[in-house]
Amino acid sequence: MANLEMSLKEAMAIDGAIGVALVDYGSGMALGSLGDGGEMDLNVAAAGNTDVVRAKMRAMEMLNLHDNEIEDILISLTNQYHLVRPITTPSGRGLFLFLALNRSRSNLAMARHQLKRIELSLEI
Repeated sequence: MANLEMSLKEAMAIDGAIGVALVDYGSGMALGSLGDGGEMDLNVAAAGNTDVVRAKMRAMEMLNLHDNEIEDILISLTNQYHLVRPITTPSGRGLFLFLALNRSRSNLAMARHQLKRIELSLEI
């Protein structure tokens, strides 16, 4: 099991990582973040992506997809990928990991795999 600081550092070691945050989607607040801050304000990203998670959860509710969980949400931008991964462990309910990647320096499949591993080992 990894603590928050170690997990954020692991996420920043993913090829192309710009920034990462652990976010409470009840409040929209980042509980922890790491990144240089030059390319993106992670607090704004945390709050904005909270709306994305909430909207998808509402849509799943309306579609009666009760036996499904969100694995991750991918937003593809011209120069970046944004990955949103809700925490599925009992102690992490209500939280998600947000990872921004430089599109030209990242491998999306590997980033998703590594973020899943980080999520499963995160101790909250």
